[in-house]
Parts: sequence; structure tokens; C-alpha cells
Amino acid sequence: MTVLVNLVVALGMLYAVPAGLRLIDPAGLGTAARLWPWAAVPGALSPWLPRGGAATALAAVYAAAALALLGAAGARLLRPGRSSGGRRPDPAEVAVLTALASPSVAAAALVAERAGYRLFGFDLDVLALTVPHFHFAGFTAALVAGLVCRSAATGHRARWAAYSVPAGTLLVLAGYFVDDWAELLGAVVLTGGMWTVALVTWRELRPAARDRATGALLAVSAAVLVATMLLALWWAAGEATGITHPTLTWMAATHGVGNALGFALCSLLAWRRLGGGRAPAPRPATALT
Repeated sequence: MTVLVNLVVALGMLYAVPAGLRLIDPAGLGTAARLWPWAAVPGALSPWLPRGGAATALAAVYAAAALALLGAAGARLLRPGRSSGGRRPDPAEVAVLTALASPSVAAAALVAERAGYRLFGFDLDVLALTVPHFHFAGFTAALVAGLVCRSAATGHRARWAAYSVPAGTLLVLAGYFVDDWAELLGAVVLTGGMWTVALVTWRELRPAARDRATGALLAVSAAVLVATMLLALWWAAGEATGITHPTLTWMAATHGVGNALGFALCSLLAWRRLGGGRAPAPRPATALT
């Protein structure tokens, strides 16, 4: 499992985050995306080293960059006009803020795990799995929910997804500190949001794609979510109720790899292609500014 998790983590650090930053705001976050490899390479190397000072130092470099993104989220939050209708927070912006904050959670877990420190009492294996989780179920999932919200022709489902994906992510995180039932609630909310992202992508965005390759990438990303999030529900339900459920190793090999390659990678590649011209729906999808 270690090798598999490390490869998934590397994909998240080296590709998902910088590609996502360019989709969020090519102008405002373009410099951060260009500089990101200087932090991502040490971060991606860290899990391959034995726990100790060297691995922790490399992880800390990545953590510094993740904290800078958290600061960028705070700056966006304070900017005027970041609401919908004057009072309600814009759902796509909520998703963006969640995406920008998620790598800091992953980085904190990485630093602690590399140092051999049981942060908040969590097992080191749990901390290790938190790193890919908050790169894909946190950063990429929230980002894609925001992009779908900006681009969908019919807005109510996409707006709900842009709210529920961040809410589910936060509830899952809270469940770590409360109990398995709270984590199950978070999994239900997150799954509902991700399945809504898949539905809107399949029914609205995929048919309107300008070329077959983009349409195929959107189709794969939507179809994969049905299976991977069903696995997440099964695992969370098993932890809460005691019913037979997959092991963490099996989840990493199925749910984890499926979300990283089938959903995240295909989604980012598709949205990058869409960013080169007109979006497949009335509202622009090139950035979430």
C-alpha cells in the first residue's frame, strides 16, 4: 500500500494542485502554479524516505507552500463582491476556498507522519492516507464542483453540489475528531455532492463538449465517481456499524486510485482543454475568479 499511496500523493502534489490553480485563477494564481514544483518535488520525495529529520524537512517545505495557499484563500475571502445576491456566499467561491485550504490539511498530516508524531492521537497510517484524501477529495473535488457550478446551464443542481462537496469534506474532517457516525454523515453529504457533480457533468457538460476527447474525459470522470463514492459510503458505513467492509489497503487500491486517475486526472485534463476556448455552456469555465 505504501508505494501506491506515495504515487497517488505525487500525482496530487505535482500535477493536480498546479493544474487546479491555473483553472481557479490563471492571472492571480499563475505565479503560484509556476513556482509550485519547487515545493511539490520535496513534498513528493518526502514519503519515500525513512521517517526522520530529512523526510520531515522536505515535508515542511511543502507545508510552507500549502500555508501560502491558505493565505490566498483568506485574501479571497476578504475581497469585496464574493457573494451571490449580496448576502449569500457564491457557491463556486465556497468551493474554491475549500480547494485552496485543503492542501494545508494534507501538509500538516504529512509533516506529522514523516516526523513519526501521532497528530491529535491519530495512527500514522491514518495520517498517511489523509495526505492523498485532501488532495483529491478535498482540493480536486471542490475545484471541479466549483467549475461545474460556473459552467452548468441549469444551476440548481450544480449550486447544491458546490455547497455540499465542501460541506461533506468538512464533515468528514470533523468526523475524525468526533466518531465514526459523524464521519458517515460527512461521507453521505460528500457522496451526494460528488454524484451530483457526476450527473451534471454527464447530462450537460459531456454532450456539449467541443471534441470527442474532451467528452470522453468528462464521461470517464463522471462514471468513475459512481463507483468510487459508493465504496466510500460502504467503508464509512462499515466503520460506523461494524458490517463487513473493505480494508484501508483495498480502499487505497480501488477508491483511492479510481478517484486520482479516473476522476481527478480526467477532470483536470478535460477542464484544461475547455479552458482553451469557449466553455460547453453559457457561462465561462476558464477560471473561477
